[in-house]
Amino acid sequence: MSVRRLAEESVQPAEFAFNREFSAQAKVWIKKYPKERAQSAVIPLMMLAQEQDGWVTKRAIEVIADMLGMPYIRALEVATFYTQFQLKPVGKRAHVQVCGTTPCMLRGSEALMEVCRNKIHPEPFHLNESGTLSWEEVECQGACVNAPMVMIFKDSYEDLSPERLAYIIDRFEAGRPEDVTPGPQIDRIFSGPEGGLTSLSEEIKPAGKTGTKASGASGRSPSATKAGRPKSPATETATKSPAAAKANVKADAKTAATATEAPKVNEARKTSATAKTKSNPTAALASTAKAVTPAKRAAKPVTKGNPTMAVAATAKGTSAKAEAAPSADDKNRPAGISKPAKPDNLKMISGVGPKIEGILHSLGIYTFAQVASWKKTEREWVDGYLKFKGRIEREDWLKQAKALAKGGEAEYIKVFGKKPR
Repeated sequence: MSVRRLAEESVQPAEFAFNREFSAQAKVWIKKYPKERAQSAVIPLMMLAQEQDGWVTKRAIEVIADMLGMPYIRALEVATFYTQFQLKPVGKRAHVQVCGTTPCMLRGSEALMEVCRNKIHPEPFHLNESGTLSWEEVECQGACVNAPMVMIFKDSYEDLSPERLAYIIDRFEAGRPEDVTPGPQIDRIFSGPEGGLTSLSEEIKPAGKTGTKASGASGRSPSATKAGRPKSPATETATKSPAAAKANVKADAKTAATATEAPKVNEARKTSATAKTKSNPTAALASTAKAVTPAKRAAKPVTKGNPTMAVAATAKGTSAKAEAAPSADDKNRPAGISKPAKPDNLKMISGVGPKIEGILHSLGIYTFAQVASWKKTEREWVDGYLKFKGRIEREDWLKQAKALAKGGEAEYIKVFGKKPR
């Protein structure tokens, strides 16, 4: 992929703003994402900017970044990565995108590019003399069956010959794009065969029946669609003789009666078993012993009289205690201070949320400078107290806190290239 750069400063407009229509659309897109994920709307907003001005200007990228609260470099990364964004001025009346991927190339897209070179400009991404037309070569645009094709703004023009593309370009240059219908430029409906249907062109009626509607475009008869359906008593009855149908009905009734009586029989058996156990204490004890399943016995390990199991249980308890949070009286606990009139917003440190900030406040930690001064033993104590298991080091709280303590948000952006959350 070639390197994509912004247009020269000489052609960049000084300002950018969405008009009323696109501003309303931008607000709709932003509302689709949670506030903390507003940056996800950057691609839709850039597409709106391109639709409004024809291309994505440097100032548009900056304005969109400000709207979404993201660093300029992040928005620039998106704009320069995706080839759908035009970073230089394009033709006001038409920007022709010629597909050059294998199917279109095999069907003559090179000849289409030659037409663009002759009628627009010898090089892609350059305007013609009047500034109304431009062109470029692009990758697959999803109309391989109808190759070769071009895309002009949001419409595709397919099954092209060099002569047909030249005519289309002339119509756009004349300001009359409505003279050309988008889609296939030959005798075909969408991606159907040229010249019309070659098969399944007649109605198919079920054998032995008349007056039945055809199955539709698929060409399958209604009976054919039943092939994958599971058989059921109802469907079988419908296909058998009257005598067989009556036999089926009787069989179904007998089955239903049996199903209804089954619960009554089971209840009677339970009642009988209960009566027997009441009159026979020995049977009752046996029944109780049988109810204690091996799974229940395993759930209560016996340590009394079994030294090995007792030691294992003790070791397990000791391990659980070892994983407990360190004591608040530990000598490695960072020194706290009284709450200042205006504490620092510790949530600006990535990895610190409202809950963690509250815990830090309870330890007397209120400022970025305190966090930035933590020694290794103090960091380990806080890490254990918060049960983070290395998160402080992993997310580099100290470096974040030092930047915030030194110069606030501006210094943070300078060091990390993005705003603190």
